[in-house]
Amino acid sequence: MNILIVTQYFWPEPFIINDLVLKIKAQGHAVSVFTGKPNYPEGRIYPGYSSCRVQEEIYGDGIDVFRVPLRPRKNGNSLNLALNYLSFVFSGLKHAFGFAKNKKFDSIIVVGLSPITAALPAILLKWLTKSHLSIWVQDLWPESLSVTGYVKNRFILHLVGKLVRWIYKSTDMLLVQSQAFEKPVSEYANQEKIVYYPNSYLEVHQEKIGQVRIPESLLATLEQHFCLVFAGNIGTAQSVETLVEASEHLKHLPDCKIILVGNGSMSAWVEQQIKTKGLENLILAGRYPSSVMPDIFSRAAGLLVSLKRDEILTYTVPCKIQAYLAASRPIIAALDGEGARIINLAGAGFSGPAEDALALAKNIEKLYHLPVAMRNKLGDSGRAYFLNHFEMERQSLRLIEILENKINK
Repeated sequence: MNILIVTQYFWPEPFIINDLVLKIKAQGHAVSVFTGKPNYPEGRIYPGYSSCRVQEEIYGDGIDVFRVPLRPRKNGNSLNLALNYLSFVFSGLKHAFGFAKNKKFDSIIVVGLSPITAALPAILLKWLTKSHLSIWVQDLWPESLSVTGYVKNRFILHLVGKLVRWIYKSTDMLLVQSQAFEKPVSEYANQEKIVYYPNSYLEVHQEKIGQVRIPESLLATLEQHFCLVFAGNIGTAQSVETLVEASEHLKHLPDCKIILVGNGSMSAWVEQQIKTKGLENLILAGRYPSSVMPDIFSRAAGLLVSLKRDEILTYTVPCKIQAYLAASRPIIAALDGEGARIINLAGAGFSGPAEDALALAKNIEKLYHLPVAMRNKLGDSGRAYFLNHFEMERQSLRLIEILENKINK
């Protein structure tokens, strides 16, 4: 197949689509990428790129990447994000004509991370190249605008809802990353268009990790204590307040440490809480490349995932869950809905309600007192579930199968 990926975010920004396109290419398919200039998460255009002009490059083994001008997200406030989103739409529509000249694709796939407006250039490209168009829905709009607090005006949310309905109507297929997405997406689209296609995870082999080294102090902490690792964005949606409060409940277990690996809008607040409350069992380790995370995970006694209590978040499966399952370590969760359902179905650990710090602390303590053999059994169960449902080699083959079935109907 000849496939075009349309995504506002792409390598060297850290997203799973980077690995998935390499897998699809390795299976003998032609893959091109239509994207913007990398600036996530710091909000600055990466070295070697310019925000002002079209740039073309080759990614991996012959994947053509076409980058349109983009205004960086800067500090990530509402205005800067809106301008960042709109700049990709404007540039994408402007340069779609030149890009599409004499091109034909079997399938165009939009990686539907926020914002949904990134699909607008793809719709134009569909018309210009007469191609089959799919959106891989990663985020629920307009609901996500409301839950994050970026947009609270009901009239604006209503208008966004109408835009979402039109975008979905203009596509041929909607791939949803969670089975729970099917119901809310069906409120804006024909049910027959919706196909469940989960996020997958590519395991990094030790010899490919490269030169990035984990600090000796962090390694010593992981190896000498009972450590629970939380990885990823440290933001409001992750309910880091729950992790801080759980740390307070666990002060009576001095050997038990909660390590936050990552950064985000709440990092400074967490650092202040550690100082103010004397939380020696809570550690901000900083951000590390995804390539070294399996090494960190393997040294942890368990892995933590948490989300705010909000209906929209019950529909989603945080991407870290796939990586956690692959790591063969027990998972302790403080979240509701689909993420908790998968952890329980996999038999991979213990879950409690979102924002319930006491339940989280009790589950951590439960794991703390569990024999090592039982902990390993939880980890092994989670890994078996990962191999069956989220392993990228298998899921990349399934994507092609889904596309071929839909296109040939």
